[in-house]
Amino acid sequence: MVGTLLAPEIEQLVAARDFATIREVCIEWDAVELADLVAGLREESRVVVFRLLPKHVAAETFSYCDFDTQQELLHDMAREEVGALLNEMSPDDRTQLFEDLPGNVVSELINSLSVEERAVALALLNWPEDSVGRLMTPDYVIVKKHWSVQQALDHIRNYGKDSETLNYVYVTEHGTLLDDIHIREVLLAPADRKIAEIMDHRFESLLATDDQESAVTEFKRTDRFALPVVDIDNKLLGIVTLDDVLDIAEEQATEEMQKFGAVQALDDTYIDVPLGELIRKRATWLVVLFVGGFLTATAMSAFESTIDSAVILALFLPLIISSGGNSGSQAATLIVRALALGEVTLSDWWQIMRRELAAGFVLGVILGVLGFARIMIGQSMDGTYNPSTTPLIATVIAISLVGIVMAGTLAGSMLPLLMKRLGFDPAASSAPFVATFSDVTGIIIYFTIATLLLRGVLL
Repeated sequence: MVGTLLAPEIEQLVAARDFATIREVCIEWDAVELADLVAGLREESRVVVFRLLPKHVAAETFSYCDFDTQQELLHDMAREEVGALLNEMSPDDRTQLFEDLPGNVVSELINSLSVEERAVALALLNWPEDSVGRLMTPDYVIVKKHWSVQQALDHIRNYGKDSETLNYVYVTEHGTLLDDIHIREVLLAPADRKIAEIMDHRFESLLATDDQESAVTEFKRTDRFALPVVDIDNKLLGIVTLDDVLDIAEEQATEEMQKFGAVQALDDTYIDVPLGELIRKRATWLVVLFVGGFLTATAMSAFESTIDSAVILALFLPLIISSGGNSGSQAATLIVRALALGEVTLSDWWQIMRRELAAGFVLGVILGVLGFARIMIGQSMDGTYNPSTTPLIATVIAISLVGIVMAGTLAGSMLPLLMKRLGFDPAASSAPFVATFSDVTGIIIYFTIATLLLRGVLL
């Protein structure tokens, strides 16, 4: 039965004050499972469960809980319990928690820390917001180059339990990082061999002042579980581990998706964002797009006489302009993501333009052939086929689709690059602006071609 009880059964045990069984059950679970369990409990039961957990288990479980649950626990637990919990948390997880709390609450929580942990917390919080320094932990193992492998292993056994990870050990001299060595190299080396003999003096590191997004890029490039963090003098300050970087990558991807959908990035989860803030962040872009829609109406009014003379052209207008918007959104999505992953840079603009123009032409031809066939076959089947006008209308549709799809792909590929060049976020500008641009250019291209080909026939 141990390890299989669900939240309702834990609630029953709490009500029955069967604390021994609760403790026995919880010890069998890992921290992630316990965090899920705690999230499903009533507020008063959560505190009971946390009080029954060993300190190190409680701290690890707390770090996996969602922010709302963490806030409730901090509010319900006694000051001494909160202090013990925060003291046991890893410094990087604790810093992430402090970043999301109000300043007055953070000040109070920092005062509940031990002198040693308070110094660590303040040191990490002193780094700029969104910098690598906020992600790092000072819990790592260092060795000296003049040590033997046996001395290094003895040191790891004595102090490794407090390290965030033991995948790598770090060689320093007077605080300066000289190398990082995979633990496998240490374990497989002869006991009497010197650390200096297994060093290769090749290591990757992050600057504490670097942007956190650069850490994501560096972890992708190096395929490492942990990277050392240094200052401009190459002094080792801490390490950043993959779990923290994955959180940043998730936040970054979520923010880009929201911006790409013409929504300002949300500061919290969808359910937890206040309705007023949700409306405000969505209304801004809707107003911008609505104003942009005036351009579409202006373009339509310029061809009012053309529409009056050939009403049939208006029937196919949604088909035409949606194709431009769709192709532009495709191109924008590809380029924005390629920029985020570092696959392309601003200097690649000419190559991107050529590729998208070629792709747009081929895609436009494909849609143009389908559009031509749709007009010819459709009017033949419904009895409205006119040998003098139907082929011309079908040709207008086909040529317009080629031009509009090419314009859409060009706009979709170039707008993100332009916005990045101007210092704006490409994701925030692409989809909504591409759609508006495609609508306006689609109308102009469509009716211009119609005017040229149908003059003297329908116009």
